[in-house]
Amino acid sequence: MNVIGQKIKRLREEKGITQEAMAVQLDVTQSNYGRLEKDDRRLNVVKLLKIVRILNTNISHIFNETDTVVATENTDKLNNNKEVYDILVESLRSEIQHLKEEISFLRVIVKS
Repeated sequence: MNVIGQKIKRLREEKGITQEAMAVQLDVTQSNYGRLEKDDRRLNVVKLLKIVRILNTNISHIFNETDTVVATENTDKLNNNKEVYDILVESLRSEIQHLKEEISFLRVIVKS
């Protein structure tokens, strides 16, 4: 399910920012940015932090289902933070793996 991408799209539209404007600020093409909103697995931590800054919001707002989260117990707060943490860690792991593959590919090219 593309919950994060939908949330980003909704926030972007509420602020009157076009996909083209977001793409320019993220230094990607408009179609590439559009794919980020449709497939949030494409997001990495760096892009997510830039998006949060552009939208003038915070990461927890992106990951929470409601605009105002009032936790009545400390365990609720920990669970919300753990979810955000897990998503960010997975994104970083994916980005690291991608970079390792890219480095391996470039090493092969350089040796040729």
